[in-house]
Amino acid sequence: MSQADAIQNQKTYDVLSLSRRLIRFRSVTPHGDGALDDLQALFSHLGFTCHRLVFSEPGTPDIDNLYARLGTKNPHFCFAGHIDVTPPGDELSWTFPPFEGAVHEGYLYGRGAADMKGGIAAFLAATSTFISQQYGNIPGSISFLITGDEEGPALNGSVKMLQWIAHQGETIDHCLVGEPTNPCAIGDMIKIGRRGSLSFTLTTYGKQGHIAHPHLAENPVSGMIHLTSALLGISLDNGTDLFEPSNLEFTTIDVNNPAKNVIPAQAMAQFNIRFNDIWTSQTLEKKIRTTLEETKQKNHLINYKLDCQSNAEAFFTPPDAFTKLIINAVQHVSGQQPELSTSGGTSDARFVRTYCPVVEFGLTGGTIHQVDECVRVADLYDLTAIYLRILESYFKLDDASSGASGSKPG
Repeated sequence: MSQADAIQNQKTYDVLSLSRRLIRFRSVTPHGDGALDDLQALFSHLGFTCHRLVFSEPGTPDIDNLYARLGTKNPHFCFAGHIDVTPPGDELSWTFPPFEGAVHEGYLYGRGAADMKGGIAAFLAATSTFISQQYGNIPGSISFLITGDEEGPALNGSVKMLQWIAHQGETIDHCLVGEPTNPCAIGDMIKIGRRGSLSFTLTTYGKQGHIAHPHLAENPVSGMIHLTSALLGISLDNGTDLFEPSNLEFTTIDVNNPAKNVIPAQAMAQFNIRFNDIWTSQTLEKKIRTTLEETKQKNHLINYKLDCQSNAEAFFTPPDAFTKLIINAVQHVSGQQPELSTSGGTSDARFVRTYCPVVEFGLTGGTIHQVDECVRVADLYDLTAIYLRILESYFKLDDASSGASGSKPG
């Protein structure tokens, strides 16, 4: 049987069944637990050419990823997402086992139900319907970029997959990332950008000694208090028309001193800044270092060390015909006027944006990373309908749609 015959004879996939099937894989970062094997079989059955891409980085686990493409011509539309999930925590605290995929009173429960196995299932269900409707005659290409480390370091997933795709001479025209973007209901919000993320580790050094003889020791805790107070006193900005204000948050301050009568030798703190497009990683790091140095000199403090890691730059995708196409699809199915937002944390869209225009839209995110993560079953079907409408509009196969322009929206 030819590829075209296989596609024409394919039955469409049901989004709820797919979601439950994917949740049952215990794919906690960095382990795939066979989830990508299952997805590859499903994609192959639809006629996609699949590539398994394993990438490595010193000090991090190897990550298995999947790239699947149907068609060779442009326009090239890509769905992007991750199959890995965060740990479930205390499994006894869950109403239903986190990797069972239980359905109860109209909700699907399980780790990854919302973030983002439900989104991947909606991708696949919509695409299977679209292929079936078109009998495999797609005027362009559809691809899937599925990574296995979005919830982890994100070093061996999307960033290297995109490099590999570019090295093959392939060009993605537009990408939709299926992160759970909606605060409360399907149709609430489309993400057209994200704030940047900069992480710091601050260490103050002293001299260990007895608390009864402080003149013979140097207390790093005192220095840490001065420095952290100065950082908390910084007013970074008031936000912009497109972005929320930048914010600095401490995540830990540790001394690891079990003795009550000993001045410790060092103290450590970690903090993160989510920043808008007023800043870059470089300008923000300079601001922090200047603040610390001025505080040290003013208070005659002991030595300190600051380590900095840039996780992402702030970015923004200007609304265009592609954005309008997605808005129209959301409105058509949900009846909602979605807000265009840059709020929230980082996502793999930060890597995609250097290759092509990228927009994020998925399920509701109110329970992600929590015990009893869940999603409304009705939302799974609505999201599938939205994704199907997007495909129809993108490839100009829906006469009722608007927003597509030519063979390459935008």
